[in-house]
Amino acid sequence: MDFSFSKREEKFRASLRAWLEENLPDGWLDGTFPLSKHDPEYSAFLRNWQNKLYEGGWAAIAWPKEYGGRNATLMEEIIYQQEMVRVKAPQLINYVGIHMVGPTLIQLGTEEQKERYIEKIVTGEEVWCQGYSEPNAGSDLSALKTTAVKDGDRWIINGQKVWTSFGHLADKCFLLARTSHHEKKQKGITVFLVDMHQPGVETRPIIQMDGEHDFNEVYLNDAIAYDADIVGEVDEGWKVMITLLMHERTGIGGQLFTLEQQFAELVNLTRELEDNGRRLLEDPFIRQRMVDFYTRTRGSLLNYYRNLTTTLKRGYPGAEGSMDKLLVSELTKEMFEYSVSIQGHQGVLWKEDALADSFWQEQYLYSFGMTIGGGTSEIQKNTIAERMLGLPKDLGR
Repeated sequence: MDFSFSKREEKFRASLRAWLEENLPDGWLDGTFPLSKHDPEYSAFLRNWQNKLYEGGWAAIAWPKEYGGRNATLMEEIIYQQEMVRVKAPQLINYVGIHMVGPTLIQLGTEEQKERYIEKIVTGEEVWCQGYSEPNAGSDLSALKTTAVKDGDRWIINGQKVWTSFGHLADKCFLLARTSHHEKKQKGITVFLVDMHQPGVETRPIIQMDGEHDFNEVYLNDAIAYDADIVGEVDEGWKVMITLLMHERTGIGGQLFTLEQQFAELVNLTRELEDNGRRLLEDPFIRQRMVDFYTRTRGSLLNYYRNLTTTLKRGYPGAEGSMDKLLVSELTKEMFEYSVSIQGHQGVLWKEDALADSFWQEQYLYSFGMTIGGGTSEIQKNTIAERMLGLPKDLGR
């Protein structure tokens, strides 16, 4: 593995850094930015931020130039993720659109779909969500019950989706529905592009245990989609879904770079906190745990680079992404659990009473979702076992 960057790649990094220095919101880097994610204006700010990225050519760098991208190489994507994490750039409100729906439509969509949706995805004018998981079809998506029944050139959709990220902000949904029944469950599923603002779609918030609202339930009661809204072929949506999920897994690098940053913040926390007048970092047991976290964090990143090297040689991502996903989500949860425990009694405080306005508590509670979203840890283990180690399939499936 070669961890060095070429002159062209370093020039790319310098260009991005210069743009960020000039365009990040006033007060963002020094912590004086006036809005928080709880403010009603924050979602509008995020849409404007994505539009600014688009105008600068930084919204969808991996996309072809004709669709508003830069034809960026995989290494340039890694540099992009590193730099965005370094400055803790504002959240990409249309993450699903940019990293999943857009690339899938570019690859599989009709020319009419590309013309209708692509530009509005990259500018942030239309925000997207996924209609995948259901109450009884999470990790096993082939068990989904949402139906779409043909009525002329229309399809009448009924069912329920759950854990829909950005559903309360979304304008459109990349939705799976069953259009026929076959002996093989993966057959008979179709992908629709659904308007979230129509009368037949109801979105209800799911309030998480950290008090935040990131996920939603979506109820479809005679919602309408048209033949022109189908991606791929009728009853062949499973292939389209796999394509989208492969695009989703390629974004794991940003989470690993964030994990590195969070580890550094955890070390600083052990320097700040004291027990009987001694800094926690001076405790040999805590120092040993920090070494353990460092070793595993660094190992996860190097393993990602190894998998990245394989992807570069092979030309497309493979099952190795499941290994990266499993490592980063489980280690993130463990690290934040430890960050709360070393605070002692202060670790049970919340919001303004807590250390750093409960940053560590909030991150710990949120980390549980990382082991579920994008495929549960159990599913990742099955993928690693079957597709990388060649073990037999789980008898329970």
